[in-house]
Amino acid sequence: MTENNISPYLDNLKKYQKKQLKPYDALEKFIQPGDRIFIDSGCSEPLELTKSLIDLGIEFQDTEIIHFLSLSDLDYYKYCCGTEDLYRHNVFFISKSLRNAVNEGFADYTPMLLSDIPTIFKRGQMNVKTALIQLSPPDKYGFCSYGINVDVAKTITEVADNVIAQINPRMPRTLGDSFIHMDKIDAFFVSNQEIQEFTYPPESKTTEEICQKVSTLIDDGSTIQLGIGKVPNALPKYLEMKKDLGVHSEVFSDGVVDLVEKGVITCEKKNLHQGKIITSFVMGSRRLYDFVDDNPFVEFHPSIYVNDPNVICQNNSQVAVNAAISVDLTGQVNADSIGTTFFSGIGGQVDFMRGASRSVEGKPITVLPSTATLSNGKVVSRIVPYFEHGTGVVITRGDVHYVVTEWGIAYLFGKSIRERVMQLINIAHPDFRESLLRYAKKCKYIYSDQLLPKSVDGKIVIYPEKYEKTVKLKDGKVVKIRPIRTTDERMLQELYYSMDEEDRYLRFFSTSMEFGHKRIQPLVNIDYTKNMILVAEDIENEPPKIIASSGLLKSNEPFSAEMAIVVHKKWRKRGIGIELLEMLLDIAKEFKYKFLSGSILIENEPMIHILNETDIPVKYKRIENGVLEFSYDITTY
Repeated sequence: MTENNISPYLDNLKKYQKKQLKPYDALEKFIQPGDRIFIDSGCSEPLELTKSLIDLGIEFQDTEIIHFLSLSDLDYYKYCCGTEDLYRHNVFFISKSLRNAVNEGFADYTPMLLSDIPTIFKRGQMNVKTALIQLSPPDKYGFCSYGINVDVAKTITEVADNVIAQINPRMPRTLGDSFIHMDKIDAFFVSNQEIQEFTYPPESKTTEEICQKVSTLIDDGSTIQLGIGKVPNALPKYLEMKKDLGVHSEVFSDGVVDLVEKGVITCEKKNLHQGKIITSFVMGSRRLYDFVDDNPFVEFHPSIYVNDPNVICQNNSQVAVNAAISVDLTGQVNADSIGTTFFSGIGGQVDFMRGASRSVEGKPITVLPSTATLSNGKVVSRIVPYFEHGTGVVITRGDVHYVVTEWGIAYLFGKSIRERVMQLINIAHPDFRESLLRYAKKCKYIYSDQLLPKSVDGKIVIYPEKYEKTVKLKDGKVVKIRPIRTTDERMLQELYYSMDEEDRYLRFFSTSMEFGHKRIQPLVNIDYTKNMILVAEDIENEPPKIIASSGLLKSNEPFSAEMAIVVHKKWRKRGIGIELLEMLLDIAKEFKYKFLSGSILIENEPMIHILNETDIPVKYKRIENGVLEFSYDITTY
């Protein structure tokens, strides 16, 4: 609210002067020992009220303080003198300021889905005696706005016996289901205090790499949710090339403002609340608060609505992006604890993961760095073989969909334990992949002879993402060409099994249908520094399928490699084979090979056509049984 707009709103308080009390007087009037008190959340915490409550704390024996999310640095326990039961602080999401108190036994943590928190107050399971909230000044009709935090505050305040409000002209007047009338307020005072601002630490290279990968999963027209965490906060910067994004998110920060100003977020493609950003609270800078102030483009609603999975899923292509602390090899997601030490909370993560999973073409995405550095300097993997004692599961194996680290994207939904174990190992940090593989073999999760891509000296080789390419074919279809991965074993088998007898004979010189694990595994675990197998993937349909493959494998001859290409019959004459061949030639030159050769049957006319389409002359030599040897001199390329 700007300075010019303050006076008219403050004038609206005149007829309620009988309710105006000093903070200490209001607290002493309405709070008794043994009461349960709710304090407004996040950046809306009424700091003057809270400070007064702390100073008077010795008078409020056995008082319980309820908080969803505290972002202040106030010391609630400075007068406790080591006493655990002077009063208790009960939090639904653990922030930095109360983390030690919770884990030292001075405060309680109640794990709940954000959508469920208001329910226990509405039905009287937890009765709140007094709510301490911060509001914008009333309009001429007597309505104050909850401002930047509607979340659980509105629902809990509505059922509290008493309401004390810190009315602040600096609090944005937000729109939506975000108002309370002065008649519902028992006491208030005016404070012109700056609203708390919240900033995330600077982005790391790891955060940038994760954001880049997540951005590839978000299509134009998607509706996004951005949970609390470094990656969700940084992600908007990597969505600037998208079109017509929408927002349905329990919280957002400054990055959303940037996307609105650049025309990326329009909300025009949303199915629910079309043309509106829907949220329950924001946390960020003053610029963000000015953006939401009296802005009809943004609607604030209680979390009991915003976080309801049945509401969330009504938007098609709902994308949920939430941070995790660790993920075990079977796909369980931990997001609130480190062993027996509680760290944060469930928040809205489960609500939005489930809502996005029910959305048409929705995408629930879990993000985390592949490693963490402990206080003693030791680096550990966040993809873990199993959770240590006391660790909580926030997202179950059955709910998890996408998991993204800086090393890649794993898709786990509907996958077997064997498949998801290999997906997760391949996005773990390379330093930990061998130990994870050994544990998985010990548990019989995977094949006993399962391999990982390695170089000749036994080192893990990294998937060469630089060779990924999206190609538009002659008929307008779009396919993705990329290096093969360990996790492609089943899809490569499906390609070979789908070939008819004639195709198998032309490609393998045999009609055999033996494409078992032992035969296929060496083709999906290669040394990317000397060999390359590319696959073409149909990405326009779900699930994706490999529809062509090509191989470049070092031969026994010096500076020479052998190659082969197979394209499914349904996908021929669209340019896939030529695209694969040209990429192989480029890679062969990069690998410093001089010659590229192979063998085909003389009746394999489609392949001969492909070989003749390059700028390099191909040489043929006929040998026995109708077989042609072909070769390219790459030094002329």
